[in-house]
Amino acid sequence: NPIAACVSPRPIGWISTISATGHHNLAPFSYFNLVHNFPPTVMFSCNGLKPDESPKDSWVNARDTGEFVYNVATLPLREALNQSSTAWDIEVDEFEETGLKTLPSELVKPMRVAGSPIQFECRTIEVKHLPTNRPEAPNTVVFGEVVGVHIDEACLTDGLVDYDKVQHISRLGYLDFATIGPRFQLPRVFAKREQD
Repeated sequence: NPIAACVSPRPIGWISTISATGHHNLAPFSYFNLVHNFPPTVMFSCNGLKPDESPKDSWVNARDTGEFVYNVATLPLREALNQSSTAWDIEVDEFEETGLKTLPSELVKPMRVAGSPIQFECRTIEVKHLPTNRPEAPNTVVFGEVVGVHIDEACLTDGLVDYDKVQHISRLGYLDFATIGPRFQLPRVFAKREQD
């Protein structure tokens, strides 16, 4: 299916949550993005069900607890990121399975990925089910307001986020991923107004 390859690169939302019963979860989603800035809002989308036909833990946890954390996926963490995509049972702690260290959040309960240089603490705004070809397996979009931002100072240059230091990775199509390559700047273009 070429659709995902046609819309790329896509940022990866590495989402950490905690269940209502206290089980930690971590999973990557390539259907993820910043929605707007006022207030800062992100979204991630879970497609379908787990192999055992149960709902995916991330959206259920974000709905039930009202919280999640977005951790930036980076090149040095790509193997752990890939391992965390496994559809484990809800009782399995992906942090332990992947050997990732955690950091406590300050405003929400889900843990942060210690090796990730940027994390957003989020409160769930809305969980929306979209139509699918299988009504019993909804495509679920989770929207969250960013209430806390953590940026490792080692990833800054002159106070700005330095892409080369962060080493973001993004999802392409098929089994392909990418890092940020050559960049260029364009000046903002503003409409001209007629003068009276």
